[in-house]
Amino acid sequence: MSRARRKPQVRTVPAWRRHSVTALVLAGAVVVALRAFELQVLDRAFLEGESDKRAIRHVEIPAHRGAIRDRNGEPLAVSAPVESVWVVPGDLLAAPDYLAPVADLLGRDAADLRAELAARTDRRFYWLARHLSPAQAQRINALKAPGIATTREYRRFYPTGEIAAQLVGLTNIDGKGLEGIEAAANDELAGRPGKRRVIRARDGRVVDSGIELQQAQPGRDVHLTLDLRMQYLAYRELKAAVQRHGAESGMVVVADVDSGDILAMASAPGFNPNRRDSIDSAAMRNRPITDVFEPGSTVKPLLVAHALEHDLVPAGTTYDTGDGWMQVGRLTVQDVSAYGEVDLARMLKKSSNVGAARLGLDMGAEAVFDAFQTFGFAQPMYMDFPGAATGLLRFWGDWDKVTTATAAYGYGMSTSALHLVRAYAAIARDGEMPGLRMRTDGAVLPPERVLSASTARRVRQMLEGVVTTDGTAAGADVPGFTVAGKTGTTHKVGAGGYAKDRYQSLFVGMLPAEDPRLVGLVLIDEPRRGGHYGGVVAGPVFSRIMQGAAHWMQLAPRAPKAPGFTTAAAGQEGPNS
Repeated sequence: MSRARRKPQVRTVPAWRRHSVTALVLAGAVVVALRAFELQVLDRAFLEGESDKRAIRHVEIPAHRGAIRDRNGEPLAVSAPVESVWVVPGDLLAAPDYLAPVADLLGRDAADLRAELAARTDRRFYWLARHLSPAQAQRINALKAPGIATTREYRRFYPTGEIAAQLVGLTNIDGKGLEGIEAAANDELAGRPGKRRVIRARDGRVVDSGIELQQAQPGRDVHLTLDLRMQYLAYRELKAAVQRHGAESGMVVVADVDSGDILAMASAPGFNPNRRDSIDSAAMRNRPITDVFEPGSTVKPLLVAHALEHDLVPAGTTYDTGDGWMQVGRLTVQDVSAYGEVDLARMLKKSSNVGAARLGLDMGAEAVFDAFQTFGFAQPMYMDFPGAATGLLRFWGDWDKVTTATAAYGYGMSTSALHLVRAYAAIARDGEMPGLRMRTDGAVLPPERVLSASTARRVRQMLEGVVTTDGTAAGADVPGFTVAGKTGTTHKVGAGGYAKDRYQSLFVGMLPAEDPRLVGLVLIDEPRRGGHYGGVVAGPVFSRIMQGAAHWMQLAPRAPKAPGFTTAAAGQEGPNS
């Protein structure tokens, strides 16, 4: 008989234990709920902010830089979209298999790239390559390498290359103006960057482009008064002359007499702003604005004009230049030839230093000083261009007879090309000296009356004689037009005083002489072959440039000169004239 199975006994859980467990569960739930409430409600703003710091970024949207254009809208500087590559160094190093392909696409050595990144593992941003073409950037993005991303930028291009490089200037790789108009008008050209909120993955890739918080404001275009056709011709002829004469450098300025607009401003040697690796700092100088020089005989017409305007000498004054020299204290003033008795017109035509010195001494130091001040020497030009020079003119109270005599033929002072162009523009404009400008929207300074119209016309007639077969600048003649102008040939200052074999050759002129529309200056610095006189070296450059300028200005030519006029018969002025 089998034993009966015992019925299991059920233990009764004490009520206190049930209540304790329930209380613990409820307490845990309450703690979790409270923590969730704290995180989701009380600390939500803080936690979202911390999350944003790690994932959300405010990315700058680059502004499109305005273009620089000539007076006819031709581009001198423009910006084009490009791509730049950046990297989180540690993330790319953590994926070494990508190093070689990335280096190959960038044209880099993989070992060098690894060392470059290893030195910057503490950074979360490092430029790997700037200003790549969209196609290059696309190939790099296709690798999907960890830590690598691309961003849109703008690169500056200069379509005219070296033609107007010193005037236009250039920017740095970040698009900030460094030289020339690029620097002077940087705020207008640069515009204002925008801002966009994006979400980035840990490797730096943008996974959500987000929203645009601030729209980028593009920069304004800047229009210069330059005429690109004249600028090209001026630079071409200047560069050829510098090479032909083995000179150190040269400069050209062409201005509109009526408006004061600078139509051409060239310097040589030049540089190509599109090739940053080949830029020479000396070639970046915009010489007509930044360089000063002793003007030599080009000041003689200014002195004659001032003397006639203020009745400082009788209209029919003549000077005996004797055998072509005179002694003033310790100074010997010399002419290239003996001109004998000369009136004011012949003094300019032959560029007599002796005649000019005698005129200056007759006028006196204060009057000579006043003449140069009247024509704006050593005064600011208000051109708003970096590095603009004003020149030097010592106070007349410090002058002696030697200083007065040398000042009368352009020594012992310094001026810039723009100052000299403006002074000659006053003679061209019947005695009104205009303000010069380089931007079409630039402030137009009212012209300043420095001579009467009759005096200005009389001096112009005298200067016509300079550009004749027996004047000093027959080579500056422009077929079909009457030219009025003046040569200058100065010794340069060396370590021990004026060098005997280092010159600056200069010509300043205007056309048509009877009613000038254009005024131009050519200076060749240290010509070493083919002569050194201003009429021989600078005059022909002026002629070739002005032929083109007159054509583009649609100036009506006069009847041709009488047969037999040739530039081969050009006269010569003395080396101190």
